[in-house]
Amino acid sequence: MKTKTNHREILREALAQTRDTVDLDGFGPKIKGKVRDCYVVGDKRILISSDRFSAFDVILTTIPYKGKLLNDMAAFWFEKTKHIVKNHLVSRPHPSVFVGEEVKIIPIEVVVRQYLAGSSYRDYAAGKDVSGVKLPPGLKKSAKLEELIITPSTKAEQGDHDAPISESSILENKIVSQDVWDNVRETALKLFSFAAEEVAKRGLILVDTKYEFGLKTNKNGSQELVLADEVHTQDCSRYWIRESYQERFARGEDPEMLDKEFVRRQLIAKGYMGEGTPPEFSDDFRIEIAEKYIEAYEMITGLNFDFSIGPIDEKVLQEIKKVL
Repeated sequence: MKTKTNHREILREALAQTRDTVDLDGFGPKIKGKVRDCYVVGDKRILISSDRFSAFDVILTTIPYKGKLLNDMAAFWFEKTKHIVKNHLVSRPHPSVFVGEEVKIIPIEVVVRQYLAGSSYRDYAAGKDVSGVKLPPGLKKSAKLEELIITPSTKAEQGDHDAPISESSILENKIVSQDVWDNVRETALKLFSFAAEEVAKRGLILVDTKYEFGLKTNKNGSQELVLADEVHTQDCSRYWIRESYQERFARGEDPEMLDKEFVRRQLIAKGYMGEGTPPEFSDDFRIEIAEKYIEAYEMITGLNFDFSIGPIDEKVLQEIKKVL
């Protein structure tokens, strides 16, 4: 296993090789998301995870190996959760590339929360409901909630911010039917509960996470719910260290974190929350972020991170074409 010192040497060398974007010829127009570049070919979608790093829904910099880390984590959880719900992953021809089924994405990000943290705490402290959920008074920051809550948000177009939306508004605006939403809700809670139990075995708390779902129309005309995008990665989930949580909470201290909230907090401390010009990211800070992503990956999965990656070359393109 590589030491942390070796990690830093590898990561420093990789700073100049981060992938800000990937262009594939012969697959049609590119769809650029916050982190992934996509191509739709027939009933398949090619998803390339770049090394772009975002916070507050704004792309801020690139982080070495981030695309591979996200794909490694997503692939781990797609395999672990396929007994709960079908996912979109068809093949992985390169560490940074997924080929998935093209599904009709439900335009709602489904956020499940077990603790009062992040944006939910900020809204609560400001006296607001959390996506239509009214929480009891007197809760402290990082408190465990009495039960899991779902706090949806609208899925923003590129460059826009996601906006909270209540479950009742989703139905009133007929974004999805009652039956579909009931299925989404039940599936999201099952996924969260399963993952929370899994990471508890490794001394971690799953605090909250975001799910994206799509609908696939089968040959008989029925619609099937499909888990899309990513699942339980550091970009869409918050993890804490279980052992120290209670003591730190009692002292009013922040929990030990494994996610990118530490970056958000540093940005907030500099007066940045997604508006205006973001602060510069030094090379050392980019390496620190990469190290935390790697540490989180290894703690969450129990696996050692593999630093090999390679180019997206003609061989990879041929592997992609085989499954299209």
